[in-house]
Amino acid sequence: EGQLVESGGGLVQPGGSLRLSCRASGFNFNQYSMKWVRQAPGKDLEIVAVINSNGYIFYGSSAGSRFTISRDNANSALHLQMNSLKPDDTAMYYCAADRYYSTVASSFDYRGQGTQVTVSS
Repeated sequence: EGQLVESGGGLVQPGGSLRLSCRASGFNFNQYSMKWVRQAPGKDLEIVAVINSNGYIFYGSSAGSRFTISRDNANSALHLQMNSLKPDDTAMYYCAADRYYSTVASSFDYRGQGTQVTVSS
């Protein structure tokens, strides 16, 4: 059974940066499309970014040019560098693994427990 464990969330001031990480185990990481999704209180699950097994990248409208997704296949790790953070970025951020490439936030085979990001002064 696949497992994903996120880390790196926390409280940051507007304009600040955070780097989220996700460690995968229990499945062939190299063969999966990986994504970051987020959910703010009272809102739907939202796609942040996707990187497929070939390195093709998709960013959701919320990420724009502020976020950068990357993967380290040698260490079965996924990262999300977030810069110029805004209060609207406050949400629980989840790492997810999808056997097939999809930009749908709810499409995944495995999902972690999430890491909270709070942007506030």
